[in-house]
Amino acid sequence: MRIAFYAPLKSPADPTPSGDRHMARLLMAALRAAGHEVELASIFRSRDGAGDRPRQRRLQAVGARLARRLVRRYRSLPAGRRPDAWFTYHLYYKAPDWLGPEISAALDIPYIVAEASYAPKRQGGDWDLGHRAAGDAIRRAHAVVGLNSHNAPCVLPLLDDPAKLVPLSPFIDIGPFAAAAGARPCHRARVLGEFGLDADRPVLLSVAMMRHDSKIESYRRLAAALRRMGDLAWQLLVVGDGPARRAVEAAFDGIESGRVRFAGMLAPERLPAVYAAADIFAWPAVNEAYGMAVLEAQATGLPVVAGIGLGVGDIVRDGETGVLVAEDGPAARAVAFAAALRALLLAPERRGAMGARAAKTIASRHTVEAAAAVLNRVLESTVRVGSP
Repeated sequence: MRIAFYAPLKSPADPTPSGDRHMARLLMAALRAAGHEVELASIFRSRDGAGDRPRQRRLQAVGARLARRLVRRYRSLPAGRRPDAWFTYHLYYKAPDWLGPEISAALDIPYIVAEASYAPKRQGGDWDLGHRAAGDAIRRAHAVVGLNSHNAPCVLPLLDDPAKLVPLSPFIDIGPFAAAAGARPCHRARVLGEFGLDADRPVLLSVAMMRHDSKIESYRRLAAALRRMGDLAWQLLVVGDGPARRAVEAAFDGIESGRVRFAGMLAPERLPAVYAAADIFAWPAVNEAYGMAVLEAQATGLPVVAGIGLGVGDIVRDGETGVLVAEDGPAARAVAFAAALRALLLAPERRGAMGARAAKTIASRHTVEAAAAVLNRVLESTVRVGSP
């Protein structure tokens, strides 16, 4: 089948790395792995992060013009080269889909969305236009692929058939991470030497962008927890960069010198070795949908200590592949996160067993191949339903 792919929040062609861009690329890869031809239909970004209503109306107008242009383009093609289905990844009130619903209706093809969310509390607010558009898109979808179980309670009431919501486990290409896990001693020696880490101390690892949003809050919560653990031998390697870099570094002020190392942004191909060099992946995951780095760490055989977040519980098995820390308030949260880290730092055999189970779980449930099978079933059923 020929699939027109679109990501209104962040195009897979965007030059700035992020988990959202990475998942968009992985979805395209999974669709291709299932044997389908995938075209990136548009790089138009519909996101308005400020609640600027005039800007939202302008984006809506641009989207309408682009939709009409794409319809003309597709209709000019021979029937055998037109898309058989439209696939939109990640739409919500700040980044509605102004293209897919209209183009799908004009071409009479199925409209499929993945990671769609709906927030009733946004009705009438600064993003009301996007809120209503997101709801309309979800209602018109032939299938909604759910990557995050947290979204289901608000999405399901919009569907005329609950079977239209199809769960899909978040996934990655596990190959590089599994390979790195198999060469752990070599990677550990090299990475620890590169960043000046002590081979005799356990290594905690965090991998995340540094932004002035929930990311900075996660870093601050991690620092607060680590301040409670000065009596234990540990060191933290932080991988990431961004506009909040100085604020992130400031969050760790007061922690004993030499305990925290900032690696900056590393190329994706370097990350598997960094995961393999660590002992525990630590990330509070404030407002995290699920976390690509959490998946990657587990694929490399690392146990995870994470905040329960929004959908982190979908990819971390509490007590088996890691430890999930509940959201109970700032002080209690720091105590609980520190306690979870402390327990694993003092139990190397337990964290080793968790890491082994994590790698096995990711390899069995969270792969491109597993995603390809689910997406193929969705396409086969919806194209039959949506075709004339």
